[in-house]
Amino acid sequence: MDDREGSFVAVRRISQGLERGNTCHSTSAEVVAGSAAWLGRGLSCVCAQRRESDARPSFDLTPGQCLVSLILKFHKPCHLLLGFIHPYALPYEECLQRLQSRLDVSYDCSIPEHQEALRALWNAAFPEEELRGLISEQWKDMGWQGKDPSTDFRGGGFISLENLLFFAKNFPKTFQDLLQKQEGDRSVWEYPFAVAGVNITFMLIQMLDLEAVKPRTLVGATFLKFLAESESAFDLLYCITFKLMDHQWLSMQASYMDFNAVMKSTRHQLEQELLLEDITRLEQLPSYGLLSQ
Repeated sequence: MDDREGSFVAVRRISQGLERGNTCHSTSAEVVAGSAAWLGRGLSCVCAQRRESDARPSFDLTPGQCLVSLILKFHKPCHLLLGFIHPYALPYEECLQRLQSRLDVSYDCSIPEHQEALRALWNAAFPEEELRGLISEQWKDMGWQGKDPSTDFRGGGFISLENLLFFAKNFPKTFQDLLQKQEGDRSVWEYPFAVAGVNITFMLIQMLDLEAVKPRTLVGATFLKFLAESESAFDLLYCITFKLMDHQWLSMQASYMDFNAVMKSTRHQLEQELLLEDITRLEQLPSYGLLSQ
């Protein structure tokens, strides 16, 4: 925890039941802790700030990865980099553009489709409890800061809601385990599930350099091969990252003041795994094995 602007997220665990273009965005951002303030059941937060020291990961690279790194360094045309990874550059560019178009969509509470997506998230999280309204104190049970979740989507946009829905539909057991904090020796002060999810979306966008016209990092360029194989690659990587973050949280015996350190550790581990040799699908990442359907 430090004194920089922003605030951190946390909830006290009482029982087991519990735009793109934003000026905060940078290619080397991480979620950080800020001043704490009570808001209902937890502390408020969704923020990210730039740290130049974290601008590029430092790993031992293979000769092939070194070549890609050199291409990136000297800003060769994107199609040359993509052609090095795969003989067909166009699918990479088209898939990246489609993903970037998702990043441009802000959550809009006046759009019926967005309202339905939010209701669907509630039903996936609490299928036996009726939602009384899109603005309700009930949302705090999921780990939103207040009674209106739309105010928390500013850090990640509509895609952060889509990520949570994808997680709930494709890995319902892990989703519920993390929501209810059912695994491991939990801290008295836990991270709020939903707001942590928005932070993860934001972190992935920054880590993968998705707002750039072309990939400027080795990790970002490597991700494109997974995106070309599946347009749901970002959503799947989100699920892997969320579970990995919780795994790191438990391993570090973390509490709310450690969230920044946990996110940094999660990002570092994820970058290492994405750069492993002979990984052709996200399902081959070591951390994918943490997920349960």
